[in-house]
Amino acid sequence: MKCPYCNAPDTRVIDSRPVDDNSSIRRRRQCETCLRRFTTYEKLETMPLMVVKKDRSRELFDRSKLETKILHACHKRPVSSEQISAIADEVENMIYGMEEREIATSVIGERVMERLKSLDEVAYVRFASVYREFKDVNTFMEELGKLLKNKQTQ
Repeated sequence: MKCPYCNAPDTRVIDSRPVDDNSSIRRRRQCETCLRRFTTYEKLETMPLMVVKKDRSRELFDRSKLETKILHACHKRPVSSEQISAIADEVENMIYGMEEREIATSVIGERVMERLKSLDEVAYVRFASVYREFKDVNTFMEELGKLLKNKQTQ
């Protein structure tokens, strides 16, 4: 590892320890030339995951974008930030667990809707209205009808 202060090529690790969730390692290093210390973090490299949108365009998966969409659906609802984060964690783990390089937004959206339906029905309907692009009130009412029908059968 090159020293960030003097650019010397030789540094040595003087301390290593896992970071909070054991997903990365924090290393304290010391430069052999200038003797200054610095910290580096080592993290497992994951394959880039592309999201295939409805218009067939592709973009990199962005967890913060997923959390933002869920947050908008849960606005002014009794859903905690921990619950939102848990949904994002579950969806992210599911899509990375599929070990695919590309995943359709439909797969992500359906998984989010499953989780929101059991967590908060209003948030579910909000998310579904944007995700499924409800064109009019009738489409909205059809979705509400399905939700009520499922609730009555349970």
